[in-house]
Amino acid sequence: MKVLISGAGIGGLSAALCLLHHGCEVAICERAEKLDDIGAGIQLPPNAMRVFAALGLDGALTARAFKPTALEARMGRSGRQLFTIPLEDAAAQPRWGAPYLHIHRADYIAVLEAALRAKAPDALHLGAEVNGYSQTEDAVNAHLADGRTLSGDALIAADGIHSRIQGQMLGPQQPRFTGNMAWRATVPMPLLEQKSAADKPRPTACVWMGPGRHCVTYQLRGGALANFVGVVECDETLGGTYEAAESWAARGTPAQAIADFKDWHPTLTGLLTEATELYRWALFDRKPLPKWVDGRVALLGDAAHPMLPFMAQGAAMAVEDAWAVARALTNSLTGKNGAPQNIEPALTAYQHQRHARTARVQAGSRANAKTFHRRSRVSQIGTYAPMWLVDKLAPALIYQSQDWLYGYDVTYDVAYDKIEAGS
Repeated sequence: MKVLISGAGIGGLSAALCLLHHGCEVAICERAEKLDDIGAGIQLPPNAMRVFAALGLDGALTARAFKPTALEARMGRSGRQLFTIPLEDAAAQPRWGAPYLHIHRADYIAVLEAALRAKAPDALHLGAEVNGYSQTEDAVNAHLADGRTLSGDALIAADGIHSRIQGQMLGPQQPRFTGNMAWRATVPMPLLEQKSAADKPRPTACVWMGPGRHCVTYQLRGGALANFVGVVECDETLGGTYEAAESWAARGTPAQAIADFKDWHPTLTGLLTEATELYRWALFDRKPLPKWVDGRVALLGDAAHPMLPFMAQGAAMAVEDAWAVARALTNSLTGKNGAPQNIEPALTAYQHQRHARTARVQAGSRANAKTFHRRSRVSQIGTYAPMWLVDKLAPALIYQSQDWLYGYDVTYDVAYDKIEAGS
């Protein structure tokens, strides 16, 4: 079976590796001329690491990553801790089956690209933008911007929130501006050495919450970099297209960032003061898509279920999708001549398996935006005081509240096995 993939981001590269693992041939098209050092930090949670363990890549990713000691929440101004989920002891990894890591996106991509080139040296086609597709009874064709056409048994669209393939499948989608602007920056830890221990970024994944805004800090590259992501509610009017407004390449100024987090904890203002490159982009929300599959074509990752970043699960959901679609396709029936059959039912089974879980994460991400940004004293007490009490009196409940997310193993999904058996 030959599978075409549009997009060589985390989702596309993961899909290629999962398909190769399951015995497929792949061709992956990426419009960029090279896979650059773009983006910043990404949280690599246990539910994604289970897939990479199955692929034999967990060691390579761990070597390039940072392993936090805990997940925690704090108040943005005072720094008061609301709860903590320790990760460095024996409690978390056996419970969730894999470690929780932080990794720079460029390092993440580099590991996946190296693995792909080792397994299939000619599979990655750079400078190859897929503009659309067509289908026959027994094949799908990917039409490239340079006039070439590639043919295969299935086509996976991992081309992100501005997916050309999604646009052809479903027509134009109208995203809604959430009123939130996001910031990101990385700062070398040596620049923060003069800070007191209490004011340095902690070796944790820490969310800092406050009225109308929040931020997340963690370390990267073995503790060499500090990563900052902030989100601020605003009432500004956006100019230009939404594609430009939500571009990760859009820049902001230090003065803007420092003003947005004025009077917040010195850990945060200190990071922003030392940042030399700050990126600022708009956050848009999108309604759940009515379908992900059109014949031999399926959407994956942000092309299928774009989500806000408030659960740090966008990339992880794409990795889960990658394993699920690979297994669905390779478990489809084959004809007497060895030609793959039942591609559309297999892709529909993939959508059926993944839809409820990704929709739950999408909804949780929207809800977290409200949780993180409580404005009134009453709403803060009603939300944050119970977190603090549970952390002090029944910390096991905090672990349990995350089990559905981090403990999920897409490489062994009973629900999928039932679909496969027709029950």
